[in-house]
Amino acid sequence: MKAEQLPLLNSVSAPAAHPDGTRAVVSVTRPDFDADAYVGQLWSVPFDPAVRPRRITRGFRDTAPAFSPDGKVLAFLRAVPDGKPQLHVVEADGGEPQAITDQKLGVSEFSWAPDSSRIVFSSRVPEEGRYGTVDGVGPGSEDPRLITDNQYRLNGVGYTADKPAQLFVVDVPEPGAEPPVTPVGRAAKARGTEAVSLVPEARQLTHGDVDHASPSFSRDGESVYFVAPLHEGHDADLVSGIYRVPAVGGEATALCPDAAPQSVREARESADGEWLFFTAQDLGDDGLDFVARNTALYVMPVRGGEATMLSDVESQDIGGPLEAFGADGVLALNTSRGSVELIHWSADGGTEVLVKGSRMVIGASAAGDSVAVAYSDPSSNGELGVLRGGEFRALTDFAKPLRDEATILEPREFTATGPDGYPVHGWVVLPEGPGPHPVLLTIHGGPFAQYTGAFFDEAQVYADAGYAVLMCNPRGSAGYGQGHGGAIKEKMGTVDMADVLTFLDGALEAFPVMDKESVGIMGGSYGGYLTAWVIGHEHRFKAAIVERGFLDPVSFTGSSDIGWFFGEQYTGSSPAQMAAQSPMAVVTAVRTPTLVIHSENDLRCPVEQGQRYFAALKAQGVETALLLFPGEDHELSRSGTPHHRRQRFQQILAWWAKHLPSGANPPREIGSTTD
Repeated sequence: MKAEQLPLLNSVSAPAAHPDGTRAVVSVTRPDFDADAYVGQLWSVPFDPAVRPRRITRGFRDTAPAFSPDGKVLAFLRAVPDGKPQLHVVEADGGEPQAITDQKLGVSEFSWAPDSSRIVFSSRVPEEGRYGTVDGVGPGSEDPRLITDNQYRLNGVGYTADKPAQLFVVDVPEPGAEPPVTPVGRAAKARGTEAVSLVPEARQLTHGDVDHASPSFSRDGESVYFVAPLHEGHDADLVSGIYRVPAVGGEATALCPDAAPQSVREARESADGEWLFFTAQDLGDDGLDFVARNTALYVMPVRGGEATMLSDVESQDIGGPLEAFGADGVLALNTSRGSVELIHWSADGGTEVLVKGSRMVIGASAAGDSVAVAYSDPSSNGELGVLRGGEFRALTDFAKPLRDEATILEPREFTATGPDGYPVHGWVVLPEGPGPHPVLLTIHGGPFAQYTGAFFDEAQVYADAGYAVLMCNPRGSAGYGQGHGGAIKEKMGTVDMADVLTFLDGALEAFPVMDKESVGIMGGSYGGYLTAWVIGHEHRFKAAIVERGFLDPVSFTGSSDIGWFFGEQYTGSSPAQMAAQSPMAVVTAVRTPTLVIHSENDLRCPVEQGQRYFAALKAQGVETALLLFPGEDHELSRSGTPHHRRQRFQQILAWWAKHLPSGANPPREIGSTTD
């Protein structure tokens, strides 16, 4: 795969299975260079493999499909160029979509009522005078912000206290109902200055200065569950709880009020209305100890009672979205050894793994005994399949356009064992040809995250350019148990550095087509941290790339959106601890030519981290360059604008061409984007 082929990279959403069990709808999006944005539409995928999938919407960006429980209406989010996503509905058998929201800052998530007549949604509500609520008052003319809390910004969102996410309920027009029209002429004059809305009035359920998220209706339709930090002192910890509010409005009630400090992710009732399933992460006594804490699945009686943990919190890390399955069960995702499994849990604790192995599950939706499953695998960024009677059947081939133009290389699973006997698991992607191939040791972010064996555009682009790409999950990563993930707490740069170097040495020995004398190292976020740390101690690499790195725990504390707790939990809070684990503290030992990449709007690892690291390298005479992307945040490599994602690949390959050339990536000057 080449950078120019990014528009062929289709991604799929979690699916929406139709209640009759015959089909599912999924959103398929892709980067588009002409629009310099992500575009996509909804596709209907029949469960009968003899019937071909078809595109059913024509919007600019249509996402998040969900059928009404009666199957008559399909709801989804639609965004226009430079616009915010708004909730739309369309008859399930086809027709013209109708907008039912016009929220100033758009809609982020939503859920149907069981009677199919209402939808609850989340939307950020801007403070008056900000974000275009007053004509003529732009961002530079707004009033100053008086900050008194720790939690006031979020990467990709910006300021949050002046636009908290609130919940609303909106009535859905009856299928076939006549759409509203804008009055003109005499009718408009008769109305005078009365505002005319073309969307139903939404009723606000929640208020306050915190975010309210993950809304869902109770099975009787009388209440809405949501997740929020409504407890006293919420600004000093990461705790959030489950609440229930009447669907017609009123006071919210806390569930599990006596539980240990937890960060709750979402909650869903079972189909029979008897059980409430939810996912939560234990945060220790102070409500801040998030390091390597797996998310657990819990269940509690809807009518009240104790919550019971269903999953094995040491070995399982549960994610969502949760999906009701059967009368008293739920579907959930589990991160495990570089994979993402789909598991069915029942309220009594019974489990069944439905999908595992080489398929990385993105989301699932059940209808009767059929389960639609969105997934990625080694040859595709996203497909849809169906599970029936214990048999899994693939239904789509959205990767075909990419496969027709590019060679997709299969990751090879590999485990290396270090001097301490610890196994380091990961993958190797080898380019075509006999070699010897120069090698790129890549390090993922997180650190409590994981590489998988699924399709990864970065590995494919680098391998296409002639590089053997190494991807491993060292201690500190997710998916191998909490002990594995917590091994680097207050010990960053110790066993994690040993593990990535063990994987490198093991792979060089196991794959003779690799060039042992031509090795580079690169990583982003925590991967940027560990790259910078390694080159401060090891001088074997021809060059390095440090991207959006966590590079100085001291300045990170006051500049990052998560700085007020993240560094202290990982490195410890004393100056001596921070210095002992800080790449800036060992920058004077760096001799490796290093490209520093950062985004100007990165609030997670603020741009000053990269700028100061670059300045230190420059001052001591190390060959270096700083590549800054305007308008981008911490997610540049994953969801930055298509134009910038292409330029990023081009500049990375230009750096490697200069310092670590390959047959497919010959030498050229940094800054050149010529293939």
